[in-house]
This record gives sequence, C-alpha cells and structure tokens, in this order.
Amino acid sequence: MPIPLVNSIASWFLKKRIHQMELFIKYPHEVQNELLKNLLSTAKNTEFGRKYGFADINSYETFRERVPIKKYEDYEAVIERSRQGENNIFWPTPIKWFAKSSGTTNAKSKFIPVSQDSLENCHYAAGKDLLCMYLNNNPQSQFFTGKSLRLGGSKELYQDNGTSYGDLSAILIANMPFWAEFSSTPSNEVSLMHDWEVKMQAIVNETIREKVTSLAGVPSWMLVLLNNVLETTGKENLFEVWPNLEVYFHGGVSFEPYASQYQKILPKEDFRYYEIYNASEGFFACQDLNDSKEMLLMLDYGIFYEFIPMDEYGTSEEMAIPLSEVEVGKNYAVVITTNAGLWRYKIGDTIRFTDVNPYRIKVSGRTQHHINVFGEELIIENAETALKKVCLVTNCEIIDYTVAPVFMEGKEKGAHEWIIEFKTPPRDFDNFQNQLDLALQEVNSDYEAKRYNNMTLRMPTIHQARENLFYDWLKKHDKVGGQHKIPRLSNSRKYVEELLEMS
Repeated sequence: MPIPLVNSIASWFLKKRIHQMELFIKYPHEVQNELLKNLLSTAKNTEFGRKYGFADINSYETFRERVPIKKYEDYEAVIERSRQGENNIFWPTPIKWFAKSSGTTNAKSKFIPVSQDSLENCHYAAGKDLLCMYLNNNPQSQFFTGKSLRLGGSKELYQDNGTSYGDLSAILIANMPFWAEFSSTPSNEVSLMHDWEVKMQAIVNETIREKVTSLAGVPSWMLVLLNNVLETTGKENLFEVWPNLEVYFHGGVSFEPYASQYQKILPKEDFRYYEIYNASEGFFACQDLNDSKEMLLMLDYGIFYEFIPMDEYGTSEEMAIPLSEVEVGKNYAVVITTNAGLWRYKIGDTIRFTDVNPYRIKVSGRTQHHINVFGEELIIENAETALKKVCLVTNCEIIDYTVAPVFMEGKEKGAHEWIIEFKTPPRDFDNFQNQLDLALQEVNSDYEAKRYNNMTLRMPTIHQARENLFYDWLKKHDKVGGQHKIPRLSNSRKYVEELLEMS
C-alpha cells in the first residue's frame, strides 16, 4: 500500500480515536463508573456473578462492600478449572489463552486469563492508541516507511486441555491478523523461538537487512539485542544500521538505569522515547506527549481501577478507593477489575499520580519489592532516582542491581546490601558508596532519619558483581528474555544470598 494512502488512513483513525480519548479525559469518573456497570452486567450470570450478586449491584460502594479484593493465590483454583476447559466461571465467554508469568515474587508460575475481549479491546486497542498518540505528536513521522522491531518473550505457546498458555507477547503475536507481520520484524517464526540465545542471533541476522523505523520491547533485553546488532555489523551507532529509526516504545522495567547507554547508541537529539505500562493482566497507561516522564492512564480499555494507599497497605486500615479519590504525589497499590474476569485483583504494582486532570501516573515499584525492615520505606523509584544522580556524578554506568537488608545482630546496626553490575565502574568505590548514601537520603526522608548518626542504619554495603552475574542468575531460573527482570528491592535476603553464592 502506498505510504501517502497509509498516512491518510492512519490520520482518519487517529482523529476518530483522539476524540474518544478526549471523552474519557473530560469525564473520567463517568467513564469508569459506566465501565464497571457494563462489566458487572456482562458477568452477572457467571459463577462469580451469582455468588456476589452482580445483578443488583448498582453503585461502586455496593461493589466495594460485596466483592472481596483478591490476589493470585485466591484465584488459582478457579483459574485452574478454567485452564481445564470449564467456562462461565468468572467471565461469560470461553477463556482460550492464559499468559504465563512467574513475576519476580514467586518461583511458581501464574496463569493470567486473557479473554477475546481483553485481547481486542485492551491489548490490541492500546497498540493502536500508542501509535495514534505518537503520530498526533509527530505529524512529520515516517513511521510507515519501514518496520517495527519487536522484541517479545522466548516462550512458545503450549496447548493444554483445549486452552493455550505462554508468554503474553507470544499470545499477542500468535493472534495478530496476518497482515500485521508485514509491518513488523522479526518474523513470527523467529519471534516465537524458545531458546533465547539462538533467537537473539536470529533476530540480529534477520533485522539488520530490514528498514526499521521503530523499536518495541523491555529496555534491559532490548539493549542486549541492540549491542549485538552493533557487534555483528561493526557499526558505531544504530543509525548507521537503520538510518530511518525514529522512536523506541519501552516498558516492563524502569528506563532510567539504561538511559545513558541508549543515548550513546542512538545519538540523535530528536530521537523519541515513548513509555508504556502493560502487564499480562492488561494494558494500563502510555506516554501521550513527546519528552514526557508521565503516562496517561487509559480509562476505556475494559479495566476498572481502584487504589490502595501504600501507607495503609497490609494493615487493618487497608481499603481501596476509586479514581475520584486519589491524590497527587501519593503511592498506591493498583487493584483492577477487567474484561478477562479478574475482579478486584491486586496486580502487585505501585504507582504515583503526577496529575489528576488528566490522570497521569508514574510506576513507582512493586508492593513486594521495597525495603521497610527498619521503617525506611525505600521503594524502587527512590533507588533508581538516586542511582541516576550518582552515575552522573561518578561517570559510571549500571547494567543491573539488587538490594536487600542486612539485619541487626547484637549491637550491630542494620544496613542495605547492594549488588551492582557495572558496564563502566566508578574509579573510586568509596566515593560511589558515599554519594549513593547521600542521594538516597535526599530522595527519602525516612531513610535519612534512620541514617542520622547511624541511629538505625549504617552505611550501605556495595558489591561489584562479576560480568554476567545477573544474566546467569536469570538463566539458572529459566527467566531469560521477555518480561523477566531482576528483583530490585526485597525485604528478604533470598535473592542476594543466591547471587553472592554465584559470584
């Protein structure tokens, strides 16, 4: 199809969809309440619907009182029944696909239901919207003159009792319309390869011959791929391989630790980075403005949102609140109700609202991935803000890291123990240690209070990881590629002890 015609079609779709977005931006609470009403009506005759009386729930307050908040373990038994082919349990239409996700909190696999509704009206709709917003902000884009290099997970789709399970990206790729493959690279055959290391070189070999205009994937794994591209081609930067490359759509992990490395291999001031926030459970938010550090919460994807203030999370005071009651600057655990039959489900992420008109957010961490052994309330956002500052000051680059507490013993004060793999290590580790400690105190007043005069916490301990330590740990646990990531912060020493044993 000629590029001018493609641009005309895209422009028509863009204007239509932008108008719909303006609707939920202007009337966010009305859109969310209507969405909840539709979800309850759709599922009223399911097993869940009958159990909790969906048919006569007429308000959010009744919904909150009647339907309990659940985590995966609470859903596991009914999800297993659904995987065995039983229908109409928590969603009226048959669930054919389950996104397999181990996360980083538990070695046991999770199987997240993916309905036809969520596939089309959430995941695929979000992909179109992301492109809409990008093109709306960049009308001179030549996006359609080339292909999008997508980097998905390494898992294949496995048939199981009439249903399929696998990495979410594999499910999305397997169900895309046939024409979508023509605008993407690598081919579906390569994208769905199981062996990550074989797949990586196959992607390099296939994509370096293509005209690539965009990238999409998790920053940590995409960086590995792109460095392999440069090594294979012998080029200095990626524009020597793909001169028309203009944007990178990224999500899954924080981009901050990798930003400086991307700027070196993509040395153009007008190159665009667009962040997305998605998971196996759904697509939640995406960057809607050029050069922004915030994401617009998408309110019409069949997902009803609730939020638990993190200062109440896990306490007897814990209670979810609707979108209309959130405050800017506070950390919240996310609770979702979806068009795949997840009802008041804790996804394990924490976010912070940066604006409420419209609702824009930043992902701040995981409910299980923080350190609060000594009352310091250290979250991933704190750690990565501090690391970014210290790397600039000490002229070093980080590949991966993890942090755990050192528990008090006798008269010995507690501490934080860091394992950091550097691409470019600092020249002076003592200075790096001091700078990191000071930066953490600047971004977290609770940490600062515990560090005052070494009252509760002493200076952090930092280990320089050997090369590929974190990669080897992921490989040992069959977590190489895709959405798999290193657990950044933990209240336990499980990950740190395993890594130290492998050092």
